[in-house]
Amino acid sequence: MTTAEALQLFRETGALLEGHFVLRSGLHSRQYFQCALALQQMPIVEKFGRALADKTRSLGAATVISPAMGGLVIGQEVARQLGVRFIFVEKEEGKLALRRGFKIAPGEKILVVEDVITKGGRVQETIDIVRANQGSVLGVAMMVDRSDGTVNLGVPIFSLIKMNVETFEADKLPPDLAAIPAMKPGSK
Repeated sequence: MTTAEALQLFRETGALLEGHFVLRSGLHSRQYFQCALALQQMPIVEKFGRALADKTRSLGAATVISPAMGGLVIGQEVARQLGVRFIFVEKEEGKLALRRGFKIAPGEKILVVEDVITKGGRVQETIDIVRANQGSVLGVAMMVDRSDGTVNLGVPIFSLIKMNVETFEADKLPPDLAAIPAMKPGSK
């Protein structure tokens, strides 16, 4: 799947939004990838999942792990396409944690899958959890890399869309963006 094809799927599903958005990172942006809108259609999930699985298959992951909520649907589909186990981390007392009886074996080869990253904070938390449980992080795969490849997570990164989406600090908004009420469409 090319970047243009992936962007077209986002546009067709109404998942690429324009306006004034506050991202999970706290940064403000004119564009927002609402992956949940694209991932509500199983044929689209299958296409995105297959594309990410094809990019990461050679890593030889035994398990896919995703941060909840955003990474759950795409992470599970990538795991299905790879024929491997799927687990996830979720918030517990404000921080991501491995729960629900999920275990990581020492040396277990793990691929982290997320929907979108800007700064990579939740993915880094997930990597830290895998390493704290003695797992081996082989790489990170995502549908959208909003950093245009500038985020360094210390492992190989794979994305379907890599672009520099302009972001702004809350106190440094350009006048046109400041004039539009901010929306926070993602999870909190």
